[in-house]
Amino acid sequence: MRRKGLATMAVQTVAGTSTTTPAFADNPHQNSFGPAVALSCRECGTRYALTPVFACQECFGPLEVAYELPLGDPEDLRRRIEAGPANIWRYAPLLPVPADVTAKQNLNPGWTKLVKADNLARELGVTGGLYVKDDSGNPTHSFKDRVVAIALEAARTFGLTTLSCSSTGNLAGAVGAAAARAGFRSCVFIPHDLEQGKVVMAAVYGGDLVAIEGSYDDVNRFCSELIGDPIGEGWGFVNVNLRPYYGEGSKTLAYEIAEQLGWRLPDNLVIPIASGSQLTKIDKGLQELIKLGLVEDKPYKIFGAQAEGCSPVSAAFKAGHDVVRPVKPDTIAKSLAIGNPADGPYVLDIARRTGGAIEDVNDEQVVDAIKLLARTEGIFGETAGGVTVGVLKKLIETGQLDPAAETVVLNTGDGLKTLDAVAPTTGPTATIRPTVAAFREAGLA
Repeated sequence: MRRKGLATMAVQTVAGTSTTTPAFADNPHQNSFGPAVALSCRECGTRYALTPVFACQECFGPLEVAYELPLGDPEDLRRRIEAGPANIWRYAPLLPVPADVTAKQNLNPGWTKLVKADNLARELGVTGGLYVKDDSGNPTHSFKDRVVAIALEAARTFGLTTLSCSSTGNLAGAVGAAAARAGFRSCVFIPHDLEQGKVVMAAVYGGDLVAIEGSYDDVNRFCSELIGDPIGEGWGFVNVNLRPYYGEGSKTLAYEIAEQLGWRLPDNLVIPIASGSQLTKIDKGLQELIKLGLVEDKPYKIFGAQAEGCSPVSAAFKAGHDVVRPVKPDTIAKSLAIGNPADGPYVLDIARRTGGAIEDVNDEQVVDAIKLLARTEGIFGETAGGVTVGVLKKLIETGQLDPAAETVVLNTGDGLKTLDAVAPTTGPTATIRPTVAAFREAGLA
C-alpha cells in the first residue's frame, strides 16, 4: 500500500547509528548538490539528508532527489542552458551536481542526436513526425554514461574510492570507463552469460569485472549483500546506494529532447523498460520543464517497451494490476532482462496517468526491428533499440498509438554490442570471384 505525505523529521544513519534529525539539518555535502535539498521517499514523503542511502527507514520505499528548482525568468534560464557545454552539464542548474562540475574529470556524456526519422516514419505510416533519440553516441555507446556521470559526482562528494554496480552489460562498461577517467577503482558485477561484446567493453578499462552465475536479479541481490559487508566500505554502487543520484541522469534525455525540438514536448515517447528508472525519470524531467516554464504545459503520452521474454510490467499493465509479478528472463534483449524491475509500479502509474500503454515484442520482432531501423535510418541499435522500434510498430498496428501525433522513440545503445542477435541472419549478399563476370553471374550488376 502506498502512503503519501511529508514528514519534517527523518532518520539518518551515520556510522551504524540512527539519530532523528530535521530533514534539512546541516549537511557538509549540501553545497555539492546544486539545487538538490534532500532525499525524499516516493511512498511516504519522509525526507533525508543528501547521503549515500537509497531506501526509506520508515516504509522501505525508494528515495529520490528533491529540489528547490531555480524558478525565475524562463527565457533567462533557457539562455543559460543554451550557452552551456554540448553535454549534460548544460543542465547543471537542474541536477544534483556542484557548480564547478565541468572542471572535474568526467566523460561528459550527452547532447546526442535527435534524428528526424522520415524514412522510418513512411515505413510505419507515421504522419505526425517521428524522431529517434540516438544515445549510442555517448562515450561508451549507451545512455548509461548519463546516469554514471551523476553517480560519479556523488561518489566524489562522499569520499568513496571504488565505483561498482550490478549490470546487464552497458552499465558495467559505463562504470569502468568513468572510473578510469576519474581515477577511481572499479569492480563491477554481471551475469555470466552476457553478450561477448559487452563483456569485452566492460573489461577493457582495466577494472575488476566479476561474472556471477545466475541472472541479473541474482547479481543485484549479491551486490545488496556486499554493501552490508565490511568489504563494501568505501564503495559506491551506482545503482544501489548511489541510486537516487544515478537515476537523475536519465532526466537529461527529457531535457535534450525538449530543447532539440525547439523547447516543446512531443506528443508520444516510446521508452524501453529494464528497471523502469529511465522511464520514470524522463517523466520527472518533463514535469520539471513544465514547472520551470521552459516548455508549454501540454498533454503527452508515455509508452513503455519490453521484450516478451522479460515483460513483467507489460503483463501487469494488460491485466490491470498495480503490482508487478517477478519473472525469470528469457530474451535476446539482455540489457532489458530484469525480471523484478524496481520501478515497475511507478512505470504503471505513469503510463496510465499519461494515457499511454506498455507493450512487448518477441525476439523475432526485436531482430526485425533492429534491421528496420538500420535499413531506413542508418542507425544500428542494440537489442533494446529493437524492442522500442518493434513496440512502436506494434502500437501503431494495434491502434494504441496515433500515427498522426509527433513521436520520439529511444535507441539506448549501439548494435555493435549485441552482434549475436542479428549475426545468424545477416551477412554478405554474395561471395564471388574477383571478376566482373562473377559479379554479373551473381545477379548484382
